[in-house]
Amino acid sequence: MGAEKVNKNPKILVFSTEKISDPAIDMAGLLKLHYPPTVYTITVPCSSGIKPKWILRALEQGFDGVFIAADGTDCPYGESCVDKTGQLVGVTQEILKEKGMDPARLKMAAICSVCSEPFVKHVKSFTKYLMNSSN
Repeated sequence: MGAEKVNKNPKILVFSTEKISDPAIDMAGLLKLHYPPTVYTITVPCSSGIKPKWILRALEQGFDGVFIAADGTDCPYGESCVDKTGQLVGVTQEILKEKGMDPARLKMAAICSVCSEPFVKHVKSFTKYLMNSSN
């Protein structure tokens, strides 16, 4: 879709939550679970507070994909986090479609505080998708 071109090693921006998914990402490093070095993280208090304009800005500024490591039902800020984050992703993917960009450049998954291996699997899978979508 569109004329976007993805680099050989896709840059992925991860929005990670300080109390839930950040510990899992940190533990992935401690356990020496390898994922691409072109993955960058930004910590936020709650995934439902992410703004569509932040995601769009990341993609416009050279990131090939954005991954939201959501709190899921473990969010300490409220039970509606899952619904709000899901709505955010849906709205942003619609905006991406309108701009002629592949909406699959935005992914979300619930990552619990001990979910290091699932995080690495998600990021590797997303990297593979981004690499293949550029062909």
